[in-house]
Amino acid sequence: MLDESYIQITHQLAEKGKGAVSPLSLRGVVIVNDGKIVGAEFLKDRFSEQPEFILFSKLKNIPKGSVLYSNINPVIKSGEEERYISLFRNSGIKKMVFGVLDNNSLFYNKVAKKLKESGISVISGIMERESTDLNRFFLKYSSSKLPFVTLKMALTLDGKISDINGNSKWITSVESRSLVHELRAEYDAVLVGYNTVKTDKPSLTVRLVEGRNPKRIVLDTRLELKPNSDLVRKNNDNNLIIVTDKKNKDMPKLAKYYEAGVEFIFVPVTSEGMLDLKSLVRKLGKLNITSILVEGGGRVFSSFIKSKLDDEILLFIAPKLLCEGIPLCSGLGINSLSKAHKFQMNDVRKIGEDALVRLTRR
Repeated sequence: MLDESYIQITHQLAEKGKGAVSPLSLRGVVIVNDGKIVGAEFLKDRFSEQPEFILFSKLKNIPKGSVLYSNINPVIKSGEEERYISLFRNSGIKKMVFGVLDNNSLFYNKVAKKLKESGISVISGIMERESTDLNRFFLKYSSSKLPFVTLKMALTLDGKISDINGNSKWITSVESRSLVHELRAEYDAVLVGYNTVKTDKPSLTVRLVEGRNPKRIVLDTRLELKPNSDLVRKNNDNNLIIVTDKKNKDMPKLAKYYEAGVEFIFVPVTSEGMLDLKSLVRKLGKLNITSILVEGGGRVFSSFIKSKLDDEILLFIAPKLLCEGIPLCSGLGINSLSKAHKFQMNDVRKIGEDALVRLTRR
């Protein structure tokens, strides 16, 4: 088998850790000797040891001349460098092959150099694009301490996210909605504006598939979400975060929310009367939130796009026409094509009767 084939296997292993490993990277590891896989492991959650530590413990004696493959290098904690280096010096591993190296890690800056000095080859860049994409949440957070932001939009062919009365149930198919629940399980947080909560009354939880519930973030400038609302009352997992104007910090009614386990983030309001999203994403990064799935509504999408805080856009396009309805976004202040926000189309696929288009900025 070629190196690419083994890296592909590590991708398949790594994906098993989705929704469990954050803020660490999704990692799969295989050890190969004489064309045969002698061990395979993946990072199961953020509390587990790195897969190679587990493999070395299981295998006891690794055949000489073996090659270790992984989609990305391990996250080595400060003080663990020598343990990791000693592990490999005393093993039969002659070469390590990675899909991508995290340039901000102790592994890249210290460990790889010492491994090479010990006669162990360290190679990277095999299926690098695919490996980078798999760990795009982690790699952005590692380099910037900011979360990866995806805008998830469900819309009609003519760009409407709801009818004229604000009703959006259901624009897209059951298959698309199931995929959205899979996405929720993979992201650290899901974010909506208060108007979406008021109109759609979303639970923002994972129900149509198995998986963990993300943090639920509501942008609520004037703190209109009632303490007896479903989102607050059903906050049994203490995952609800309300983002509001910092001027609301001393409101007496906050006590009722705190009693329900609600967490608050207070941010400034811009001259346009919108919550400062740049301040918000910095604060969320400090909470080890590495990825955010923004689910609406139109004003929220517009604010993220205008602030250029989106890393990726997922468009779920239903084969329907409304002609009259609420547009995908507005208020960007753009009146000519030359000033339009430009995106690259990375992927298009069919989900049920809908089309899913994945975009990133040019």
